[in-house]
Formats: sequence, C-alpha cells, structure tokens
Amino acid sequence: MTNEFAGPESLLFVFLAVGAVALFSMISVAVWSGARRQEREAYYKNDMLKKVAESQGPGATSALEMMREEARLAAIRTKQGLQIGGLVTAGAGLGVVIFLRVLLGANEGVYLCGLIPLFVGMALYASSYVVKTATE
Repeated sequence: MTNEFAGPESLLFVFLAVGAVALFSMISVAVWSGARRQEREAYYKNDMLKKVAESQGPGATSALEMMREEARLAAIRTKQGLQIGGLVTAGAGLGVVIFLRVLLGANEGVYLCGLIPLFVGMALYASSYVVKTATE
C-alpha cells in the first residue's frame, strides 16, 4: 500500500491550507479588536460629554457646540466620501469602456457594459449634493 499523504504536493497543500486559516484568523481578530477599541472610545467620549452637559455654566454650552461641530464634520466627511467614490467608480467605468472598445473593436457592443459603473459613479457623485442640502 502506498501512503498518499507523503508526496510534496500534499505537503504544499497542507502548508497553504494552514497559512490560509492563520491569515483569516489574524484578520478577524484584528477587525474585532479595532471595532472594540472604537466602541470603547465612543463610550468614554459620550460619558464625558454627558457629565459636562449635566454641569451648570459654560461647560454645557461648549459640550453642545462640540456635538454640533462633530455632526457637521461627519456630514462633510460623508459628502467627500461620496464624491471620491463616485469619481473613482466613474473613472473605472470609463476605463472599462475604452479598454473593451480597443480590445474588441466597434463591431461588438460589449464595451457598453462599462456604462454601468460609469452611471453608478455619476449617481454617487450626484448624491453627495443631496447629502449636502440635507445637512445644511
């Protein structure tokens, strides 16, 4: 009888399988720990703001101003993220159109598939202006 697990191919497979499991385990632990850190930071920040807001005097007004400023900055980041995402997606769609047109020629209509990400990018970019008007 032959031992079918003794070949170099099977050892390579085992090495790659263990490496893949280790990699994805490390990624999941890193994502979990990052989310846990963000949760702790948000908890302590909200606790501090609550204590300052409950106090009398100028501390309460400054806490409210800080909360409003954070909301405004979050809206600006969302708007900028939509704009960048829209431009990148539209650029990728235009690149696909050009690539398929050159590769396959004008006789094939396959290059029009690149219009899908182009229009998605345009919609993302346009939605950034809807977010702007909703926050102002």
